[in-house]
Amino acid sequence: MFDIKKYYEANTLDEALNYLWQEENPIIISGGTDVLVKARDRKENYTSMTLVGITRIPELSDIYLDEEENLVIGSANTFTTIENNDLVKKYAPLLSYAVSTVGGPQTRNVGTIGGNICNGATSADSAPTLFAYNATLEIKGKNGVRNIPITEFYKGPGKVELSNDEILVKIKIAKKDYEGYKGHYTKFAQREALDIANLSCAVLIKENNNIIKDIRICFGVAGPTPIRMKNAEIYAKEKEISEEVLSEIGKKCLLDAVTRDSWRASKEYRDHLVTILPVRNIRTALGGAK
Repeated sequence: MFDIKKYYEANTLDEALNYLWQEENPIIISGGTDVLVKARDRKENYTSMTLVGITRIPELSDIYLDEEENLVIGSANTFTTIENNDLVKKYAPLLSYAVSTVGGPQTRNVGTIGGNICNGATSADSAPTLFAYNATLEIKGKNGVRNIPITEFYKGPGKVELSNDEILVKIKIAKKDYEGYKGHYTKFAQREALDIANLSCAVLIKENNNIIKDIRICFGVAGPTPIRMKNAEIYAKEKEISEEVLSEIGKKCLLDAVTRDSWRASKEYRDHLVTILPVRNIRTALGGAK
């Protein structure tokens, strides 16, 4: 069923990197919820595979606050672990909720946040939230360690800024990017579970005395990659929250959205959702009605 030529199981990060460097077309595998599906379907580059397993590397499963109180999440953490982790629930609750909407329990128990990001899908449930948190990705490869904003990591449908000889090690959320923010995530799909989003929307907002001090809005499936709604974010800053302002925020989101028709939903329908989901998320984040 699976055309696997070689399989290596790494116990350390350096060991995994050595396997990647010595093989011509290696594929990293952790939970396997994406890799094995592609292998079953004989997708390009997923036949005669050399797999490098990374589940035994301890640092990839860490979740902690560093010395500057930045939240650090190892890339091999499962969705279930992230959903239930006390640090994530306290400092990045929007992420905890977003990963709880992934697939079903079987997928969440083995699928990893690193795989979700590196798959490069605009529909990935973790991505809009991490965009909203201004997450930074720590990547290690032959030439050392580099840190890249997640907004620069996505290059197109299924394409990310990651070479075959590199590993996504950590996802980092700075204290300044989570402290004082409230948020909500909506996954709009045809079913309430076990489905891919027709459109997804993450909102983080910081307000004081009913004035929007900062807001971050990111959509999934509103373009070839997750997209921050920069025009709406700029418009909303220092505005007093009102029905008129909320409505205008939704309209401004259309300026950045790049929606399209697909068998899941029409462009017209997606554009309608683009205007209303941020408004609903803001209300919910601030304790109002959905």
